[in-house]
Order: sequence, then structure tokens, then C-alpha cells
Amino acid sequence: MRDQNRGGILFVMVLGTTMAGIDSSIVNISLPVMSRQFQCSLDDIEWVITVYMLSFSILMPLTNWLKSKLGFFNLYIAAISVFTLGSLMCALSTDLSSLLVARIIQALGGGALAPTSMAIVSYVFPARVRGTVLGWWGLGNIMGPAIGPTLGGFLTQLYGWPSIFYINLPIGLITIALAFKYLGVLRKQTFVKIPFDLAGFVTLTIFLVTLQYGIAKAERIGLLSPQIAITLGVAIVALVVFIVLERRNKNPLIDLTLFNNYAFVSCILVTISRAAALFGGLFLLPFLLQGLMGYSESMSGLLILPNSIMMAAMMPFAGKWSDKHGSRNISMMGLFLLAVSMYFFSILDVGSPVWLIITTMAIRGFGMGLLIAPLNAATISAVRPSQVTMASSISSLMQQVGGALGIAILAIISQSTLNTQLEHGVSAPIAHHISLQTGFRISLFILLVTLIPAFFMPRKNEVPTADTTHVHT
Repeated sequence: MRDQNRGGILFVMVLGTTMAGIDSSIVNISLPVMSRQFQCSLDDIEWVITVYMLSFSILMPLTNWLKSKLGFFNLYIAAISVFTLGSLMCALSTDLSSLLVARIIQALGGGALAPTSMAIVSYVFPARVRGTVLGWWGLGNIMGPAIGPTLGGFLTQLYGWPSIFYINLPIGLITIALAFKYLGVLRKQTFVKIPFDLAGFVTLTIFLVTLQYGIAKAERIGLLSPQIAITLGVAIVALVVFIVLERRNKNPLIDLTLFNNYAFVSCILVTISRAAALFGGLFLLPFLLQGLMGYSESMSGLLILPNSIMMAAMMPFAGKWSDKHGSRNISMMGLFLLAVSMYFFSILDVGSPVWLIITTMAIRGFGMGLLIAPLNAATISAVRPSQVTMASSISSLMQQVGGALGIAILAIISQSTLNTQLEHGVSAPIAHHISLQTGFRISLFILLVTLIPAFFMPRKNEVPTADTTHVHT
């Protein structure tokens, strides 16, 4: 394949994942505005993000089966089309219920984009440059969430919150047009019919939905209430049944034998805990900058921009580093810097200087830039070429589940802390600050604990001796 064709494919992958990634975070900065317009509480408006991430996670395990049924080309086109349609429905929503339905549709398209594009990149490019290529691809997969708050702040203040969804329409149409131009080579893919694992899909969906619902409702009615106990009990039973079914199935929805691979498991554990800390922390940022410190939506977005700039600068470098020196050490450095940024977020208060906010954002971006591409490269390199699509689906699924749980858990802890402080007679501004401070410190703790599985990541990204994952033309 000619280099310009590979470059075009990579650009289309970056464009699609950027669009989906933006919508995982662009809403965050608009939550206070939505909350006021729809007259709902923090734990209600949280579902605008959570339902998107949960729907994202439900579709991800189907990526391997859908790829075998449709092929990479048709799957990618379908995912972009559904996502774009869902974005239009979000923009036209008139209440919280209709917005949540539209977010589900949007996520059903977006959920297939990250694992599909990651698998396409691994399919097209040889393993010797995988870290470097995934570094550039990661600019879309991770820069989307990073620039989302900045873009969302300006759009919300200037044009209202529906504009954060309208912006996806031209991007979606351009991505579809470019996909037809550059992804034609993927139509030559050999189709392999894989039976659909209906029982596995149903039990996994029940597990994901009941787990998230139970955690989200726990803040209102108590973690020890009968309703929560039953809901989480159903989740545990569904997970056990899913595991039993998958171990017996010759064509499982998720290949559980991958979890016998210690290098892969280490990468997945890092992915889960990193997502829990970072998505949860990102959820709290608008309430810190706008609710506590009094910045406008656009100014809040501008203050988050150094995070995006630093991340963009570091990711290609980190990808090349992981190709030459392995992923473990640079990933651990990234995790440590992210933990440092959470500490600084926890000490920000009314009157904190702007330079301290900018420095904190830069440290966060530096850490993210060092972590993402090496972690993706290590995850893919830990499995055989034939397992790449499955591995990328599991990695994307665990990132979304970890992020959804992180948002729910930090929302519970922050709201509970706020209520406790108010009950003890603490003034509302101080109680708000303490609740946010607690949430960021929990994120700090999670990131420090994540250094343990990160230590067991492979020192080097081993390249398969028989690399059959790239396209020869």
C-alpha cells in the first residue's frame, strides 16, 4: 500500500475518533447550564454523560462480531452515520428525557468507532511502527475529550448548549466522504462468519446496566438500601452467568482466554483505574471552575486548553519512545504526573492565581500525553495478531466502564460530602469546596494505586515474529 493511502486512512481514523471523543467531554462544561434549563439536580444531569458512556460500552463488545459480519469499511461508515444522526437528535432535544434518548443513539454509533479504528490502524500498519502510529491516532481518541471542554465552553456561551451537538453534523459528513475516498482497500477484506453470541450479549448488557444504575442510584437512597442491594445482586449474578457462558462458547462475545495473559491484564487494569480517576475528575472540573471559582463557560474552557496543548505535544513523542524503549516506564511516569495534577486540583480555591490553574492543566496534559499511546501500544502488542480486534474492543470497553463508574462514584462521594458538611452547619461555599476537594483526592488515590499494575506491564513492546496484521497491496 502506498504511504499516502496509509496517511489518508490514518487521517480518517483520527477524524472519526476525535468527533466521538469530543462528545464524551464537550457536554461536561455545559452541565451547569443544562441543569438550570432542565431544572434538575447534579445526580440527574450526570446521566447526560453516564448514559452516553454506558451505551458506548454496551456496543463495544459487538465490534468483533460486527466486523466479521459487515467488514471494517461498512462498520465504520455505519458507525459514523448513526453517530451523526444521534448528534442531530441531541441538538433538537427539548427536555432531559429526549436528550438522554438521543445520547443513547449517538453513543451506539460512537461506541464502535474507537475499537474499530484502533483495529483498522493495527490491520493497516506494520507492528514495528505501531507505537508511533497509535500515538498519532491517540490524538483523536484522547484529544477529542481533551479539547471538548474548551470548545464546549465557547459554543455554549456564544450559541447555547445545542450548538455542541450541531457542530458534529459537518464533521460527520466530511468523515463519511473521506472514508469512501481512502478506505476502499478495506473492502477487499475476507469475511469470516461468526455466530452471534446472543446469550453472552444479553447477560453482559444486564451486568453493565444494573451495575451502573445501582451505583448511580446509591447516592439518593443509600448504598445499603434493599433496592441497591437487589440491583447490584442482579449485576453480580449476570456477570457470573456471562463468564460461565463465555467459557463454554466456541465463538464467545469476549474471548476470556485473553485474561490468562498477564501482560494484557496489567494493561487493562491500568486502563480501568486511569479512566475512573480521569473521567471522574473531568466531571468535577466545571463545578470547580464555574460553580466554585466563578469563571464563565468560555473562560473555563480556555483554562483547560493548556491540558490539550501539552497532550498534543507529548503523544507522538511518547509513541516513538514506546516503540524504542517499551511502555512500562513512560506509562508509570504519566500516571505519577496525573496524580500530581489531582493534588493541585484539590487545593484550588476561590482566589487561586490563574498561573496555578494553567500549571495544573499543563501537568495533567503532560501526564496524559506520556500515558495514552504507550498504554495502547502495550495492550495491542500483548496479544496475537488475530486477537487485535478483540483486544481493542475489551480495552475500549474497560475504559468506558471505568470512566462511567468513576463519574458515578465521585458524584456520590462529592454529593454525600456536601450534604454532610451542610448538615454540620458549614457554609455552602466552604461545603462545596470540601466536596470537590474530596473528589479530587479520591482520584489522586486511585492513580497512585494504579502504579501497582503498571509496574507489571511488559518492559518492552514485543513485535510478533509473524506479523500478518497489515495490508499488502
